[in-house]
Amino acid sequence: MSLDDLLKSAPIEIVEARILAAHSLQWSRVQLITQSKHVLSTVQVDDIQRLFQRRLQGEPIAYLLGQREFYGLSFEVTPAVLIPRPETELLVELAIERMPTNARVLDMGTGSGAIAVSLAHTRPDSTFFATDVSKQALAVAERNSLLHQTAITFFQSNWYEHVNGRFDLIVSNPPYIRAGDVHLSQGDLRFEPADALTDHSTGFTAIEKIIHRAHVHLERSGWLMLEHGYDQASTVRELFHTSIWSDVQSWCDLAGIERVTGARLL
Repeated sequence: MSLDDLLKSAPIEIVEARILAAHSLQWSRVQLITQSKHVLSTVQVDDIQRLFQRRLQGEPIAYLLGQREFYGLSFEVTPAVLIPRPETELLVELAIERMPTNARVLDMGTGSGAIAVSLAHTRPDSTFFATDVSKQALAVAERNSLLHQTAITFFQSNWYEHVNGRFDLIVSNPPYIRAGDVHLSQGDLRFEPADALTDHSTGFTAIEKIIHRAHVHLERSGWLMLEHGYDQASTVRELFHTSIWSDVQSWCDLAGIERVTGARLL
């Protein structure tokens, strides 16, 4: 069977079929075009069709490829970590704007390390720490840090459990989907690690824990910044409304959705 015939018979969208075929064959996009009449071996056909079937069953492209681009960098992703999403780049941009020179930065619930690595890659003058409760996630994050030659100290911790010292900035994209939310059974979320998506409660459990203890680990005038759900900004702002916080505000992503909320410690 030729590559062209295989792509035409694909049970998925042609764009996705081309991406998966290129990945399987280790070909460039140019090769897909110039060698479209190339006759594939039985092994090649079987490998590509297996990828088509996995995609047809809903498995995310990122897991099939084993990588996803985020903030201009390529990140390894496995089913042990969430797939980095473009809206999270807002958190990175806001953090960079608020980092002093030679800052100490903590990323909690780092997952693939996308946030920490992006920050460290952009601001090598600063010192970075990243935590996750999952050993498997930390292994992925460490490989991504090595890939991009960033200096980050990774360690296992359930939020602040094993965190010591103070930081100029704390960032997190914690699990914020409430238990039973219909989105958990739709699309890519079906394949992503549930504990990284939901707190198995109201959607605010992890957020509350992070905000409640942040003052112990932030320097004065340090920022805490959190990504959250599309309808959670007002509640998160309320959680910051105590006498120790100032400059409480939320920021919108490119879709106009309030996606990040943060505040500065007095």
